[in-house]
Amino acid sequence: MDIGASPLFRDISEESQQAMCACFDMREYTFRPGELVYDFSEGRNMVGVLTKGAAVIERIDHQGSRTILERLEEGGVFGEMLMFENVSGDYITVVAEKPCHVWLMAAEQVTKRCEKACTHHTRVVENMFRLAAEKATSLYERVEVLSRRSIRDKLLCYFSLLAAKSGGEFQLPFSLSALADYISADRSAMMRELKKMKDERLVEVAGRQVTLCGPTQ
Repeated sequence: MDIGASPLFRDISEESQQAMCACFDMREYTFRPGELVYDFSEGRNMVGVLTKGAAVIERIDHQGSRTILERLEEGGVFGEMLMFENVSGDYITVVAEKPCHVWLMAAEQVTKRCEKACTHHTRVVENMFRLAAEKATSLYERVEVLSRRSIRDKLLCYFSLLAAKSGGEFQLPFSLSALADYISADRSAMMRELKKMKDERLVEVAGRQVTLCGPTQ
């Protein structure tokens, strides 16, 4: 996959993309599974585009608890300008889940005024605003899930959101183990609750494939 498949470069020609790689001083890096891709605490203020593999944005709080904030697949974009301020001082990083190729560029290269008034530069800025809006929507959905009191309610809320987007049966974007981190639940407790839901025929689960069978509320 090339960088053009990323939503950051939507509606921009391949020729313009190549010109922008030089204009934005974009650098490509590779990472192994489990390797640190980006540390938000370093204050580098970069924009990253994932062109191959998968990664997760994770938060480690002061007690050492891990929470997955977002999973990034090919085309995914990350950076400080797409995150809310980390007022609690938690450790937030991007970690490779699979072998990754990532293009990094300084955020100021994207947002600064282009001396040549390039139309493709304007398009990138517009795309960045669109991505910020989509991230805000994703955050709202996350808050909706975490606001539920029980593990079952969190699971059903999250499953309902995914089912609504796919039209029914859907595939989890990450493993069941990572799902517990995403909904901020104890993994063993979540697996027990998921087994009860399967026994009650509320859901069917085969690997990452999930089907809602019963009422979600």
